[in-house]
Amino acid sequence: MRTLAVLLVLVLVWTAGLFAFADRARRAGPPAEAPRADGIVVLTGASDERIAAGLALLQQGKGKRMLVSGVNEKVQREELRQVQGAPRRLYDCCVDLGYDALDTLGNAEEIADWTRDKAFGRLIVVTSDYHMPRALLEIRAAIPEAELFAYPVATRRLDNRRWWQDGRTARLVVTEYSKYLVVLARDAFIRLGDAAERENDRKEVEKAGEPAKAG
Repeated sequence: MRTLAVLLVLVLVWTAGLFAFADRARRAGPPAEAPRADGIVVLTGASDERIAAGLALLQQGKGKRMLVSGVNEKVQREELRQVQGAPRRLYDCCVDLGYDALDTLGNAEEIADWTRDKAFGRLIVVTSDYHMPRALLEIRAAIPEAELFAYPVATRRLDNRRWWQDGRTARLVVTEYSKYLVVLARDAFIRLGDAAERENDRKEVEKAGEPAKAG
């Protein structure tokens, strides 16, 4: 009976967290005035609106360069420019395409390599509203020294307050929320491991500093 009660509590907590996550994503939106940064990074996905938003920021001078991470290897550079209608001069000088990332963790690694190569310290992160929390966690883990600014792109399907009644939207939210929890748990375990290691190092230092006992 106690096990059933614990499971019920866990389900209720998970469900409450799911709706809070969806509401947070639904209410998320880009700032009225994006800050100036060194670079703009766009994580590709199902919508081309992410790239369009990144290009608009670049045209506004919000960053020196832009990285589009996770581009399909079949997409040619000029093809992507034409699809987005980007000015050639701006595109040729200031847009980099990353083809190595296959998932969000890969995006973070690709962004970290690009950021360090360019010696950038401030980044505007562009991705979908529902994807932003997990993307920020992964990027912060990969480049903790960088300052990140979120620029979420709205997902139209989440505009519906009864999103759970639409199968596609419900699957999207549940899947992303579950992945987000996995990353949170992973980072928590890493922090606990780091804390335990520091404590062991402290004890070793204290032990090494103790005077030898007389025999």
